[in-house]
Amino acid sequence: MNRFARLATRLLSAPRALVWVAGVGSAAAETWPVGSADDRAEALCRRAAELGGPLTVTADTADGLAFAGVPLVGPEGELLGVLAVTDAGPRTWSEEGLHDLSDLGAACSAQMRLRLRSDEAQRAGEAAGEAASLAEAEADRMETRLNRAQLLLRAAEDLGDTSGLEEVWARVSELAGGDLKPSYVGLILVGEDGLLRQVAGPDPDEGIRTAPAETYRIDANWPTARAVRERRTVVIANRHTMTDGYAPEAVAGFDALGLHALVCVPLQGTDEALGVLALGWDTPHVVDPPERAVLAILADYTARAVDRAAYLDERVSIALRLQQAMLTDLVPVPGLETAALYRPAARQDMVGGDWYDLYPLPGPHGAWAVTVGDITGHDMHAATLMGQVRSMLRQADIDHPGRPPHQAVEALVQACQTLGLPAGGTLVHAHLTPRSDGHWHLSWTNAGHPPPLLARADARGPAEILDAHDVLLHPALPPSPRTTHTRLLAPGSTLLLYTDGLVEHRGQDLDATTSAAARRLAAASVETPLEDVLRHLAGTVAPAHPEDDTVLLGVRISALPR
Repeated sequence: MNRFARLATRLLSAPRALVWVAGVGSAAAETWPVGSADDRAEALCRRAAELGGPLTVTADTADGLAFAGVPLVGPEGELLGVLAVTDAGPRTWSEEGLHDLSDLGAACSAQMRLRLRSDEAQRAGEAAGEAASLAEAEADRMETRLNRAQLLLRAAEDLGDTSGLEEVWARVSELAGGDLKPSYVGLILVGEDGLLRQVAGPDPDEGIRTAPAETYRIDANWPTARAVRERRTVVIANRHTMTDGYAPEAVAGFDALGLHALVCVPLQGTDEALGVLALGWDTPHVVDPPERAVLAILADYTARAVDRAAYLDERVSIALRLQQAMLTDLVPVPGLETAALYRPAARQDMVGGDWYDLYPLPGPHGAWAVTVGDITGHDMHAATLMGQVRSMLRQADIDHPGRPPHQAVEALVQACQTLGLPAGGTLVHAHLTPRSDGHWHLSWTNAGHPPPLLARADARGPAEILDAHDVLLHPALPPSPRTTHTRLLAPGSTLLLYTDGLVEHRGQDLDATTSAAARRLAAASVETPLEDVLRHLAGTVAPAHPEDDTVLLGVRISALPR
Protein backbone atom coordinates (compact mmCIF):
# COMPACT_ATOMS: atom_id res chain seq x y z
CA MET A 1 0.00 0.00 0.00
CA ASN A 2 2.90 2.38 0.37
CA ARG A 3 2.75 2.95 -3.40
CA PHE A 4 -0.52 4.80 -2.84
CA ALA A 5 0.97 6.60 0.14
CA ARG A 6 3.91 7.64 -2.04
CA LEU A 7 1.60 8.84 -4.83
CA ALA A 8 -0.47 10.77 -2.28
CA THR A 9 2.61 12.65 -1.02
CA ARG A 10 3.57 13.62 -4.58
CA LEU A 11 0.04 14.52 -5.67
CA LEU A 12 -0.69 16.78 -2.67
CA SER A 13 2.93 17.92 -2.10
CA ALA A 14 2.82 16.60 1.47
CA PRO A 15 5.83 15.18 3.35
CA ARG A 16 4.04 12.09 4.79
CA ALA A 17 1.17 9.77 3.97
CA LEU A 18 -0.27 6.55 5.38
CA VAL A 19 -2.77 3.83 4.60
CA TRP A 20 -4.46 3.01 7.93
CA VAL A 21 -6.16 -0.37 7.97
CA ALA A 22 -9.19 -0.89 10.24
CA GLY A 23 -9.31 -3.88 12.54
CA VAL A 24 -5.55 -4.57 12.60
CA GLY A 25 -4.76 -3.28 16.06
CA SER A 26 -5.52 0.25 14.83
CA ALA A 27 -1.99 0.41 13.36
CA ALA A 28 -0.87 2.01 10.14
CA ALA A 29 -0.26 -0.85 7.73
CA GLU A 30 1.74 1.19 5.19
CA THR A 31 3.47 4.59 5.45
CA TRP A 32 5.51 6.84 3.18
CA PRO A 33 8.28 7.50 3.92
CA VAL A 34 8.56 3.98 5.29
CA GLY A 35 8.56 3.92 9.10
CA SER A 36 7.14 7.45 9.48
CA ALA A 37 4.11 6.40 11.58
CA ASP A 38 2.73 9.10 13.86
CA ASP A 39 0.37 8.55 16.82
CA ARG A 40 -1.47 11.80 16.09
CA ALA A 41 -2.00 10.81 12.47
CA GLU A 42 -3.37 7.40 13.50
CA ALA A 43 -5.74 9.03 15.98
CA LEU A 44 -7.07 11.29 13.21
CA CYS A 45 -7.47 8.25 10.97
CA ARG A 46 -9.66 6.64 13.67
CA ARG A 47 -11.73 9.79 13.79
CA ALA A 48 -12.16 9.79 9.98
CA ALA A 49 -13.20 6.14 10.21
CA GLU A 50 -15.82 7.00 12.83
CA LEU A 51 -17.18 9.83 10.71
CA GLY A 52 -17.31 7.58 7.67
CA GLY A 53 -16.32 10.45 5.33
CA PRO A 54 -13.42 12.80 4.40
CA LEU A 55 -11.73 14.63 7.26
CA THR A 56 -9.44 17.67 7.01
CA VAL A 57 -7.52 19.47 9.76
CA THR A 58 -5.68 22.69 8.88
CA ALA A 59 -3.77 23.03 12.22
CA ASP A 60 -3.66 26.38 13.96
CA THR A 61 -0.13 26.41 15.33
CA ALA A 62 3.35 25.67 14.04
CA ASP A 63 3.57 22.51 16.16
CA GLY A 64 0.18 21.28 15.05
CA LEU A 65 -0.50 18.55 12.49
CA ALA A 66 -2.34 19.32 9.26
CA PHE A 67 -4.33 16.26 8.11
CA ALA A 68 -6.41 15.23 5.11
CA GLY A 69 -7.92 11.72 4.95
CA VAL A 70 -10.54 9.80 3.00
CA PRO A 71 -12.15 6.52 3.98
CA LEU A 72 -11.36 3.30 2.11
CA VAL A 73 -14.49 1.21 1.67
CA GLY A 74 -15.27 -2.34 0.63
CA PRO A 75 -17.75 -3.59 -1.98
CA GLU A 76 -20.68 -3.44 0.48
CA GLY A 77 -19.70 -0.04 1.83
CA GLU A 78 -17.90 -1.49 4.83
CA LEU A 79 -14.92 0.47 6.17
CA LEU A 80 -11.54 -0.95 5.21
CA GLY A 81 -9.30 1.87 6.37
CA VAL A 82 -8.21 5.44 5.66
CA LEU A 83 -5.82 6.99 3.13
CA ALA A 84 -4.34 10.18 4.59
CA VAL A 85 -1.63 12.80 4.10
CA THR A 86 -0.09 14.94 6.86
CA ASP A 87 2.02 18.07 7.10
CA ALA A 88 3.61 19.96 9.98
CA GLY A 89 2.15 23.30 10.99
CA PRO A 90 -0.77 25.32 9.55
CA ARG A 91 -1.87 24.29 6.05
CA THR A 92 -5.01 24.71 3.97
CA TRP A 93 -5.93 21.80 1.68
CA SER A 94 -7.19 22.84 -1.77
CA GLU A 95 -10.45 21.51 -3.15
CA GLU A 96 -8.65 20.12 -6.18
CA GLY A 97 -6.12 18.36 -3.96
CA LEU A 98 -8.88 16.77 -1.85
CA HIS A 99 -10.62 15.63 -5.03
CA ASP A 100 -7.40 14.02 -6.24
CA LEU A 101 -6.95 12.36 -2.82
CA SER A 102 -10.49 10.99 -3.05
CA ASP A 103 -9.76 9.58 -6.54
CA LEU A 104 -6.58 8.01 -5.28
CA GLY A 105 -8.46 6.62 -2.28
CA ALA A 106 -10.89 4.93 -4.67
CA ALA A 107 -7.96 3.27 -6.39
CA CYS A 108 -6.46 2.25 -3.05
CA SER A 109 -9.82 0.82 -1.94
CA ALA A 110 -9.95 -1.29 -5.08
CA GLN A 111 -6.47 -2.59 -4.35
CA MET A 112 -7.45 -3.45 -0.78
CA ARG A 113 -10.57 -5.26 -1.98
CA LEU A 114 -8.34 -7.29 -4.26
CA ARG A 115 -6.25 -8.36 -1.29
CA LEU A 116 -9.27 -9.21 0.91
CA ARG A 117 -11.06 -11.23 -1.73
CA SER A 118 -8.10 -13.21 -3.04
CA ASP A 119 -9.42 -16.42 -1.39
CA GLU A 120 -12.94 -16.20 -2.82
CA ALA A 121 -14.39 -18.33 -5.62
CA GLN A 122 -13.58 -17.96 -9.31
CA ARG A 123 -16.27 -15.34 -9.76
CA ALA A 124 -14.91 -13.32 -6.89
CA GLY A 125 -11.41 -13.80 -8.25
CA GLU A 126 -12.43 -12.47 -11.65
CA ALA A 127 -14.11 -9.50 -10.00
CA ALA A 128 -10.97 -8.89 -7.96
CA GLY A 129 -8.87 -9.07 -11.12
CA GLU A 130 -11.07 -6.46 -12.72
CA ALA A 131 -10.78 -4.30 -9.63
CA ALA A 132 -7.01 -4.68 -9.79
CA SER A 133 -7.00 -3.56 -13.40
CA LEU A 134 -9.13 -0.59 -12.50
CA ALA A 135 -6.82 0.24 -9.63
CA GLU A 136 -3.74 0.02 -11.82
CA ALA A 137 -5.40 2.14 -14.49
CA GLU A 138 -6.37 4.71 -11.90
CA ALA A 139 -2.88 4.78 -10.45
CA ASP A 140 -1.41 5.10 -13.96
CA ARG A 141 -3.81 7.94 -14.69
CA MET A 142 -2.73 9.72 -11.54
CA GLU A 143 0.92 9.18 -12.36
CA THR A 144 0.36 10.49 -15.88
CA ARG A 145 -1.36 13.59 -14.50
CA LEU A 146 1.51 14.14 -12.11
CA ASN A 147 4.12 13.69 -14.86
CA ARG A 148 2.32 16.19 -17.07
CA ALA A 149 2.03 18.68 -14.24
CA GLN A 150 5.76 18.34 -13.69
CA LEU A 151 6.34 18.82 -17.43
CA LEU A 152 4.48 22.13 -17.34
CA LEU A 153 6.40 23.21 -14.25
CA ARG A 154 9.67 22.46 -16.01
CA ALA A 155 8.44 24.30 -19.11
CA ALA A 156 7.79 27.44 -17.06
CA GLU A 157 11.29 27.23 -15.62
CA ASP A 158 13.28 26.05 -18.67
CA LEU A 159 11.65 28.34 -21.24
CA GLY A 160 11.86 31.37 -18.98
CA ASP A 161 15.55 32.06 -19.62
CA THR A 162 16.07 31.10 -23.26
CA SER A 163 18.00 33.64 -25.34
CA GLY A 164 17.59 32.49 -28.95
CA LEU A 165 15.17 30.65 -31.23
CA GLU A 166 17.41 27.61 -31.58
CA GLU A 167 17.65 27.35 -27.80
CA VAL A 168 13.85 27.58 -27.56
CA TRP A 169 13.55 24.70 -30.04
CA ALA A 170 16.10 22.61 -28.11
CA ARG A 171 14.35 23.18 -24.76
CA VAL A 172 10.89 22.39 -26.17
CA SER A 173 12.23 19.22 -27.81
CA GLU A 174 13.78 18.10 -24.54
CA LEU A 175 10.62 18.83 -22.55
CA ALA A 176 8.27 17.11 -24.98
CA GLY A 177 10.58 14.15 -25.42
CA GLY A 178 10.29 13.20 -21.75
CA ASP A 179 6.58 12.50 -21.14
CA LEU A 180 4.90 12.82 -24.54
CA LYS A 181 7.63 10.88 -26.38
CA PRO A 182 7.13 12.24 -29.92
CA SER A 183 9.45 11.24 -32.74
CA TYR A 184 9.22 14.73 -34.25
CA VAL A 185 9.12 18.19 -32.71
CA GLY A 186 8.81 21.19 -35.01
CA LEU A 187 8.86 24.90 -34.25
CA ILE A 188 7.37 26.53 -37.36
CA LEU A 189 7.35 30.33 -37.26
CA VAL A 190 5.93 33.12 -39.38
CA GLY A 191 8.77 35.15 -40.91
CA GLU A 192 8.86 38.84 -41.74
CA ASP A 193 7.91 37.87 -45.30
CA GLY A 194 4.72 36.24 -44.05
CA LEU A 195 5.95 32.74 -44.91
CA LEU A 196 6.07 29.79 -42.55
CA ARG A 197 9.45 28.17 -41.99
CA GLN A 198 10.84 25.72 -39.47
CA VAL A 199 13.42 26.74 -36.88
CA ALA A 200 16.16 24.09 -37.18
CA GLY A 201 17.70 22.66 -34.04
CA PRO A 202 21.44 22.84 -33.27
CA ASP A 203 21.93 19.09 -34.00
CA PRO A 204 19.30 18.19 -36.60
CA ASP A 205 20.88 14.78 -37.30
CA GLU A 206 20.70 13.58 -33.71
CA GLY A 207 17.90 12.76 -31.29
CA ILE A 208 14.37 13.85 -32.16
CA ARG A 209 14.02 14.31 -35.90
CA THR A 210 13.39 17.69 -37.49
CA ALA A 211 11.30 18.18 -40.61
CA PRO A 212 12.74 18.84 -44.06
CA ALA A 213 13.37 22.51 -44.66
CA GLU A 214 10.15 23.98 -46.05
CA THR A 215 8.88 27.48 -46.67
CA TYR A 216 5.20 27.95 -47.46
CA ARG A 217 2.40 30.46 -47.24
CA ILE A 218 -0.08 30.73 -44.40
CA ASP A 219 -2.92 29.98 -46.84
CA ALA A 220 -1.20 26.75 -47.97
CA ASN A 221 -3.06 23.47 -47.50
CA TRP A 222 -0.81 22.25 -44.67
CA PRO A 223 -2.04 21.35 -41.16
CA THR A 224 0.53 23.75 -39.64
CA ALA A 225 -0.72 26.62 -41.83
CA ARG A 226 -4.31 25.75 -40.94
CA ALA A 227 -3.51 25.91 -37.22
CA VAL A 228 -2.07 29.42 -37.72
CA ARG A 229 -4.99 30.62 -39.87
CA GLU A 230 -7.73 29.30 -37.63
CA ARG A 231 -5.85 29.83 -34.37
CA ARG A 232 -6.82 26.39 -33.07
CA THR A 233 -5.20 23.03 -32.50
CA VAL A 234 -5.24 20.74 -35.53
CA VAL A 235 -4.95 16.98 -34.92
CA ILE A 236 -4.00 14.50 -37.64
CA ALA A 237 -5.05 11.16 -36.17
CA ASN A 238 -3.68 9.00 -39.01
CA ARG A 239 -2.40 9.06 -42.58
CA HIS A 240 -5.94 8.75 -43.94
CA THR A 241 -6.83 12.08 -42.32
CA MET A 242 -3.72 13.60 -43.90
CA THR A 243 -4.38 12.35 -47.44
CA ASP A 244 -8.07 13.31 -47.29
CA GLY A 245 -7.61 16.87 -46.16
CA TYR A 246 -4.22 18.25 -47.18
CA ALA A 247 -1.94 18.98 -50.13
CA PRO A 248 0.29 16.28 -51.66
CA GLU A 249 3.40 18.20 -50.51
CA ALA A 250 2.13 18.10 -46.94
CA VAL A 251 1.46 14.37 -47.22
CA ALA A 252 4.97 13.88 -48.63
CA GLY A 253 6.44 15.70 -45.63
CA PHE A 254 4.31 13.60 -43.27
CA ASP A 255 5.57 10.41 -44.94
CA ALA A 256 9.18 11.60 -45.05
CA LEU A 257 9.11 11.86 -41.27
CA GLY A 258 7.56 8.42 -40.94
CA LEU A 259 4.65 9.78 -38.93
CA HIS A 260 1.41 8.06 -37.91
CA ALA A 261 -0.07 11.01 -35.97
CA LEU A 262 0.52 14.76 -35.78
CA VAL A 263 -0.76 17.63 -33.65
CA CYS A 264 -0.24 21.31 -34.52
CA VAL A 265 -0.78 23.85 -31.72
CA PRO A 266 -0.80 27.57 -32.65
CA LEU A 267 1.64 29.96 -30.99
CA GLN A 268 -0.08 33.25 -30.28
CA GLY A 269 1.96 36.39 -29.58
CA THR A 270 0.84 39.60 -27.98
CA ASP A 271 -0.56 41.06 -31.18
CA GLU A 272 -0.21 38.41 -33.86
CA ALA A 273 0.23 34.74 -34.63
CA LEU A 274 3.85 33.65 -34.21
CA GLY A 275 3.64 30.17 -35.70
CA VAL A 276 3.00 26.58 -34.64
CA LEU A 277 4.36 23.99 -32.24
CA ALA A 278 4.05 20.61 -34.01
CA LEU A 279 4.53 17.17 -32.46
CA GLY A 280 4.43 13.92 -34.38
CA TRP A 281 4.58 10.22 -33.49
CA ASP A 282 5.93 7.37 -35.61
CA THR A 283 3.47 4.92 -33.99
CA PRO A 284 -0.32 5.21 -33.60
CA HIS A 285 -1.06 7.83 -30.95
CA VAL A 286 -4.30 9.25 -29.58
CA VAL A 287 -4.20 12.89 -28.47
CA ASP A 288 -6.81 12.84 -25.69
CA PRO A 289 -8.34 15.99 -24.12
CA PRO A 290 -5.94 16.08 -21.13
CA GLU A 291 -2.97 15.86 -23.48
CA ARG A 292 -4.41 18.62 -25.66
CA ALA A 293 -4.69 20.80 -22.57
CA VAL A 294 -1.06 20.10 -21.68
CA LEU A 295 0.04 20.93 -25.23
CA ALA A 296 -1.94 24.18 -25.18
CA ILE A 297 -0.18 25.31 -22.01
CA LEU A 298 3.21 24.19 -23.35
CA ALA A 299 2.51 26.17 -26.53
CA ASP A 300 1.70 29.25 -24.45
CA TYR A 301 5.05 29.04 -22.65
CA THR A 302 6.74 28.43 -26.01
CA ALA A 303 5.07 31.47 -27.58
CA ARG A 304 6.34 33.71 -24.79
CA ALA A 305 9.85 32.30 -25.21
CA VAL A 306 9.68 32.79 -29.00
CA ASP A 307 8.54 36.39 -28.57
CA ARG A 308 11.43 37.11 -26.23
CA ALA A 309 14.00 35.19 -28.30
CA ALA A 310 12.99 36.95 -31.51
CA TYR A 311 13.49 40.30 -29.78
CA LEU A 312 16.92 39.25 -28.48
CA ASP A 313 17.90 37.77 -31.86
CA GLU A 314 17.04 41.06 -33.55
CA ARG A 315 19.17 43.02 -31.06
CA VAL A 316 22.10 40.65 -31.57
CA SER A 317 21.69 40.88 -35.34
CA ILE A 318 21.82 44.68 -35.23
CA ALA A 319 24.88 44.61 -32.98
CA LEU A 320 26.62 42.13 -35.29
CA ARG A 321 25.89 44.29 -38.32
CA LEU A 322 27.22 47.33 -36.46
CA GLN A 323 30.38 45.48 -35.43
CA GLN A 324 30.99 44.04 -38.88
CA ALA A 325 30.46 47.45 -40.47
CA MET A 326 33.44 48.65 -38.47
CA LEU A 327 35.62 45.75 -39.64
CA THR A 328 36.18 47.15 -43.10
CA ASP A 329 38.42 45.73 -45.81
CA LEU A 330 42.05 46.79 -45.50
CA VAL A 331 43.28 49.32 -48.00
CA PRO A 332 46.45 48.43 -49.99
CA VAL A 333 49.63 49.94 -48.56
CA PRO A 334 52.72 50.22 -50.81
CA GLY A 335 55.62 48.29 -49.28
CA LEU A 336 53.44 46.32 -46.87
CA GLU A 337 51.46 43.09 -47.02
CA THR A 338 48.48 43.29 -44.68
CA ALA A 339 45.74 40.87 -43.66
CA ALA A 340 43.02 40.81 -41.04
CA LEU A 341 40.83 38.04 -39.61
CA TYR A 342 37.76 38.24 -37.41
CA ARG A 343 36.19 35.16 -35.81
CA PRO A 344 33.11 35.48 -33.58
CA ALA A 345 32.68 33.65 -30.30
CA ALA A 346 31.10 30.18 -30.35
CA ARG A 347 27.91 31.63 -28.83
CA GLN A 348 26.12 33.67 -31.46
CA ASP A 349 24.70 36.08 -28.89
CA MET A 350 28.19 37.05 -27.66
CA VAL A 351 28.56 40.21 -29.73
CA GLY A 352 31.82 41.83 -28.71
CA GLY A 353 33.70 45.09 -28.95
CA ASP A 354 36.78 43.72 -30.80
CA TRP A 355 38.05 45.73 -33.75
CA TYR A 356 41.01 46.37 -36.01
CA ASP A 357 41.92 49.43 -38.08
CA LEU A 358 44.43 50.55 -40.70
CA TYR A 359 44.53 54.09 -42.08
CA PRO A 360 47.03 56.66 -43.45
CA LEU A 361 48.40 59.38 -41.19
CA PRO A 362 48.61 63.02 -42.29
CA GLY A 363 52.01 64.36 -43.28
CA PRO A 364 54.65 63.89 -45.96
CA HIS A 365 56.24 60.72 -44.55
CA GLY A 366 53.75 58.15 -45.82
CA ALA A 367 53.09 56.83 -42.30
CA TRP A 368 50.23 54.50 -41.45
CA ALA A 369 48.38 53.74 -38.23
CA VAL A 370 47.42 50.20 -37.22
CA THR A 371 45.20 49.39 -34.24
CA VAL A 372 43.66 46.37 -32.58
CA GLY A 373 41.36 46.89 -29.59
CA ASP A 374 38.78 45.25 -27.39
CA ILE A 375 36.02 47.21 -25.66
CA THR A 376 34.67 45.46 -22.56
CA GLY A 377 31.26 43.80 -22.94
CA HIS A 378 29.35 41.51 -25.25
CA ASP A 379 26.24 43.40 -26.26
CA MET A 380 24.87 46.24 -28.32
CA HIS A 381 26.35 48.76 -25.90
CA ALA A 382 29.87 47.33 -26.36
CA ALA A 383 29.54 47.37 -30.16
CA THR A 384 28.33 50.98 -30.06
CA LEU A 385 31.17 52.08 -27.77
CA MET A 386 33.65 50.29 -30.01
CA GLY A 387 32.47 52.33 -33.01
CA GLN A 388 32.80 55.58 -31.07
CA VAL A 389 36.26 54.77 -29.69
CA ARG A 390 37.53 53.68 -33.11
CA SER A 391 36.41 56.96 -34.70
CA MET A 392 37.72 59.09 -31.82
CA LEU A 393 41.16 57.46 -32.01
CA ARG A 394 41.32 58.19 -35.71
CA GLN A 395 40.43 61.80 -35.01
CA ALA A 396 43.09 62.01 -32.28
CA ASP A 397 45.76 60.87 -34.77
CA ILE A 398 44.61 63.42 -37.32
CA ASP A 399 44.58 66.20 -34.70
CA HIS A 400 48.14 65.35 -33.56
CA PRO A 401 50.14 64.97 -36.79
CA GLY A 402 53.73 63.85 -36.32
CA ARG A 403 53.11 62.95 -32.66
CA PRO A 404 53.85 59.47 -31.23
CA PRO A 405 50.96 57.04 -30.83
CA HIS A 406 50.75 57.31 -27.04
CA GLN A 407 49.69 60.96 -27.38
CA ALA A 408 46.76 59.94 -29.57
CA VAL A 409 45.67 57.43 -26.90
CA GLU A 410 46.06 60.06 -24.18
CA ALA A 411 43.86 62.39 -26.23
CA LEU A 412 41.32 59.58 -26.63
CA VAL A 413 41.23 59.02 -22.86
CA GLN A 414 40.84 62.73 -22.22
CA ALA A 415 37.99 62.97 -24.73
CA CYS A 416 36.17 59.99 -23.16
CA GLN A 417 36.50 61.57 -19.70
CA THR A 418 35.29 64.96 -20.93
CA LEU A 419 32.30 63.51 -22.81
CA GLY A 420 31.43 61.02 -20.07
CA LEU A 421 31.81 58.09 -22.48
CA PRO A 422 31.96 54.90 -20.33
CA ALA A 423 34.47 53.13 -22.57
CA GLY A 424 36.63 50.49 -20.93
CA GLY A 425 38.93 47.98 -22.55
CA THR A 426 42.36 47.49 -24.06
CA LEU A 427 44.14 48.36 -27.28
CA VAL A 428 47.46 48.46 -29.12
CA HIS A 429 47.94 51.52 -31.30
CA ALA A 430 50.95 51.71 -33.63
CA HIS A 431 52.47 53.93 -36.31
CA LEU A 432 54.47 52.52 -39.23
CA THR A 433 56.72 54.90 -41.17
CA PRO A 434 58.63 53.80 -44.30
CA ARG A 435 62.38 54.45 -44.75
CA SER A 436 64.30 54.82 -47.95
CA ASP A 437 66.26 51.59 -47.38
CA GLY A 438 63.10 49.42 -47.35
CA HIS A 439 62.91 49.24 -43.58
CA TRP A 440 59.93 50.54 -41.62
CA HIS A 441 59.99 52.33 -38.29
CA LEU A 442 57.49 50.89 -35.79
CA SER A 443 56.30 52.91 -32.80
CA TRP A 444 53.52 51.63 -30.57
CA THR A 445 51.74 52.09 -27.29
CA ASN A 446 49.89 49.38 -25.40
CA ALA A 447 46.91 50.10 -23.12
CA GLY A 448 46.71 46.83 -21.16
CA HIS A 449 46.33 44.71 -24.31
CA PRO A 450 47.85 41.29 -25.16
CA PRO A 451 51.42 41.98 -26.40
CA PRO A 452 52.12 42.28 -30.15
CA LEU A 453 54.37 39.63 -31.70
CA LEU A 454 57.26 40.49 -34.02
CA ALA A 455 58.83 37.82 -36.22
CA ARG A 456 62.03 38.86 -38.02
CA ALA A 457 62.98 37.20 -41.26
CA ASP A 458 66.61 36.58 -40.21
CA ALA A 459 65.92 35.57 -36.57
CA ARG A 460 65.94 32.09 -35.11
CA GLY A 461 63.59 30.96 -32.39
CA PRO A 462 60.14 32.34 -31.55
CA ALA A 463 58.85 35.76 -32.46
CA GLU A 464 59.63 38.59 -30.06
CA ILE A 465 56.87 39.28 -27.53
CA LEU A 466 56.58 43.07 -27.27
CA ASP A 467 55.28 42.99 -23.72
CA ALA A 468 55.80 46.62 -22.61
CA HIS A 469 52.44 48.12 -21.73
CA ASP A 470 50.61 50.84 -19.82
CA VAL A 471 47.33 50.77 -17.90
CA LEU A 472 44.14 49.75 -19.69
CA LEU A 473 41.26 52.08 -20.53
CA HIS A 474 38.58 52.47 -17.86
CA PRO A 475 36.19 55.32 -17.07
CA ALA A 476 37.02 55.08 -13.34
CA LEU A 477 40.78 55.54 -13.88
CA PRO A 478 42.20 59.08 -14.06
CA PRO A 479 44.28 60.01 -17.12
CA SER A 480 47.89 58.94 -16.65
CA PRO A 481 51.10 59.32 -18.71
CA ARG A 482 51.56 56.74 -21.43
CA THR A 483 54.65 55.58 -23.31
CA THR A 484 55.68 54.83 -26.88
CA HIS A 485 58.12 52.05 -27.79
CA THR A 486 59.97 51.55 -31.07
CA ARG A 487 61.53 48.91 -33.30
CA LEU A 488 63.10 48.96 -36.74
CA LEU A 489 61.48 46.39 -39.02
CA ALA A 490 63.60 44.90 -41.77
CA PRO A 491 62.10 43.52 -44.98
CA GLY A 492 60.44 40.16 -44.33
CA SER A 493 59.52 41.05 -40.74
CA THR A 494 55.97 40.26 -39.64
CA LEU A 495 54.04 42.15 -36.94
CA LEU A 496 50.97 40.51 -35.39
CA LEU A 497 48.35 42.35 -33.36
CA TYR A 498 45.47 40.32 -31.87
CA THR A 499 42.79 40.25 -29.20
CA ASP A 500 42.61 37.94 -26.18
CA GLY A 501 40.31 35.46 -27.95
CA LEU A 502 43.44 34.03 -29.63
CA VAL A 503 45.40 33.21 -26.48
CA GLU A 504 42.91 32.95 -23.61
CA HIS A 505 42.02 29.29 -23.00
CA ARG A 506 39.98 28.18 -20.01
CA GLY A 507 42.31 26.33 -17.63
CA GLN A 508 45.52 27.15 -19.53
CA ASP A 509 48.37 29.53 -18.75
CA LEU A 510 48.17 32.78 -20.74
CA ASP A 511 51.96 33.08 -21.10
CA ALA A 512 52.14 29.54 -22.48
CA THR A 513 49.55 30.16 -25.18
CA THR A 514 51.17 33.50 -26.09
CA SER A 515 54.52 31.73 -26.44
CA ALA A 516 52.87 29.09 -28.62
CA ALA A 517 51.54 31.82 -30.89
CA ALA A 518 55.04 33.38 -31.04
CA ARG A 519 56.57 30.03 -32.09
CA ARG A 520 53.99 29.40 -34.79
CA LEU A 521 54.30 32.93 -36.17
CA ALA A 522 58.09 32.61 -36.42
CA ALA A 523 57.77 29.22 -38.11
CA ALA A 524 55.63 30.62 -40.92
CA SER A 525 57.49 31.16 -44.18
CA VAL A 526 57.65 34.67 -45.57
CA GLU A 527 56.52 33.11 -48.82
CA THR A 528 53.21 32.02 -47.24
CA PRO A 529 50.44 34.57 -47.87
CA LEU A 530 49.81 36.50 -44.69
CA GLU A 531 46.09 35.71 -44.83
CA ASP A 532 46.92 31.97 -44.70
CA VAL A 533 49.24 32.58 -41.73
CA LEU A 534 46.43 34.26 -39.78
CA ARG A 535 44.00 31.42 -40.55
CA HIS A 536 46.61 28.90 -39.41
CA LEU A 537 47.16 30.75 -36.14
CA ALA A 538 43.42 31.02 -35.48
CA GLY A 539 42.98 27.33 -36.22
CA THR A 540 45.87 26.05 -34.08
CA VAL A 541 46.33 28.53 -31.23
CA ALA A 542 42.78 29.72 -30.53
CA PRO A 543 40.44 27.34 -28.64
CA ALA A 544 38.14 25.14 -30.71
CA HIS A 545 35.03 26.76 -29.18
CA PRO A 546 36.16 30.29 -28.25
CA GLU A 547 34.25 32.09 -25.51
CA ASP A 548 35.26 35.48 -26.91
CA ASP A 549 35.64 37.12 -30.30
CA THR A 550 39.05 36.90 -31.97
CA VAL A 551 40.68 39.57 -34.11
CA LEU A 552 44.06 39.20 -35.82
CA LEU A 553 45.82 41.94 -37.81
CA GLY A 554 49.06 41.06 -39.54
CA VAL A 555 51.57 43.40 -41.23
CA ARG A 556 54.55 42.09 -43.18
CA ILE A 557 57.35 44.30 -44.54
CA SER A 558 57.67 43.53 -48.23
CA ALA A 559 61.03 42.14 -49.38
CA LEU A 560 63.27 44.41 -51.43
CA PRO A 561 63.12 43.72 -55.18
CA ARG A 562 66.12 41.76 -56.42
